Amino acid sequence: MSLFRRLPADVRKSLTMERGERVLTFTHASDGHVVATNLALHLADGTRLPYEKIDRASWDEEGLRVLTTDGRWHAERIAEPRMVPETLRERVNATIVVNKHVDLPGRGGVRLVARRRPGGEVLGWTFVFDDGLDPGDPGLRAQAEQALEGMRRSMGV
Repeated sequence: MSLFRRLPADVRKSLTMERGERVLTFTHASDGHVVATNLALHLADGTRLPYEKIDRASWDEEGLRVLTTDGRWHAERIAEPRMVPETLRERVNATIVVNKHVDLPGRGGVRLVARRRPGGEVLGWTFVFDDGLDPGDPGLRAQAEQALEGMRRSMGV
């Protein structure tokens, strides 16, 4: 398969793209196409995942799995990934302004992540608690907020 094939016009027209959004690369999925643009990953079912909303992605012989910052998993069966994995990694990493793990007193830790839209300003902070910690625990959240405030003061972010 050529790396320089063009996305079929009907697929391009079916994408819900923002003004200024352009296709960077694509690949065939079992149910259509997966398209990486300069602003988002478009899945075969029409789901648009902005890069700043993607926490992590992985590839294996089955295809692509993406975890969004709201904790939802998305999966696509892909035989030949082409340049989608590299593009996805580069674009997601470009949205991260700060990614720092902080130990919490006697409880494990939390990853503090500041994200921005490509070319935009910081959208906000996300807490990613270590496995086994309850993100709904008010005491734990208070400790994370305190750690965030200390980090923001020291980094000026």
